[in-house]
Amino acid sequence: MSPGKVLVTGGAGFIGSHVCEAYLADGWEVTALDNLSTGRKENLPPDVRFIELDIRDDGIREVFKDGKFDVVNHHAAQIDVRTSVDKPRYDASINIDGVLNLVESSIEFGLSRFVFISSGGVVYGEPTNLPVPRTAPKGPLSPYGVSKLTSEYYLQAFRKLHGLEYVALRYSNVFGPRQDPHGEAGVVAIFSQRIRDGQTLSVFGDGKQTRDYVFVKDVAAANVLVTHADLPEPEGLDDVAFNVGMGIETSVNELAAALIGVAGIETEIKREPARPGELFRNSLDCKETRALGWGPAYTLETGLAETYEFIAGQR
Repeated sequence: MSPGKVLVTGGAGFIGSHVCEAYLADGWEVTALDNLSTGRKENLPPDVRFIELDIRDDGIREVFKDGKFDVVNHHAAQIDVRTSVDKPRYDASINIDGVLNLVESSIEFGLSRFVFISSGGVVYGEPTNLPVPRTAPKGPLSPYGVSKLTSEYYLQAFRKLHGLEYVALRYSNVFGPRQDPHGEAGVVAIFSQRIRDGQTLSVFGDGKQTRDYVFVKDVAAANVLVTHADLPEPEGLDDVAFNVGMGIETSVNELAAALIGVAGIETEIKREPARPGELFRNSLDCKETRALGWGPAYTLETGLAETYEFIAGQR
């Protein structure tokens, strides 16, 4: 697919703004749509057209009609697992109804591809084999995970019913500049801010729980790649779903030590009681994504260094 017009929902957010930059660098005309509940307009470069709107709004159809987009890249979402548990209907209103609002307009106006952002951290549940392949059994343990997986099934159905071409990206734990240090998913940002401010780091349990950390600019590159990629005619849900991660387990203890080393600031670590229900281990098998030509350009250390430098400069 040649570069054309792309709509990035959640485009003013942490990951979405990096995705907008990656599309711009690839020659796309980029429109970012965001309700600014968590995103910030200042995250966006001046060449990106900005629309402030909620994905559930009836005005979405007019956005599509006026924009004449070729591709939708859908990052806007309710991403807090705890919020999804406390407010499952609210989670579903954004992560299911919002998706359907976008998909209906995508079908009506004949878009070429719908890039959907799923989650490799929640759709598989508690994994039995690591790194987790994309074909692993699906067992979401939260309403958030259910809503992400449900959206993938909706897209599969609309592919069969209406020919809507789509691809799903299942992210591991994304980190990098612009990440919110106050959000649930932002442990790197949280640790970086606390190190910068001379505060202790809280590590829950024994700190041996692992995650697969991937740098946001590598994630943005994966988005552009799958937008162009020649994809197979899917026979099942996983055929057009791609894991995006390093494929490496990093424990909380290792992450804290690496960040302290990057910052060069002696920092105390405080042990807190383990959090019930926390996923203990996770990493993603990304061989199908790599087969498309993607591979991380950043190591954990180089990504952490760039992230800490950014957060250290924020006061």
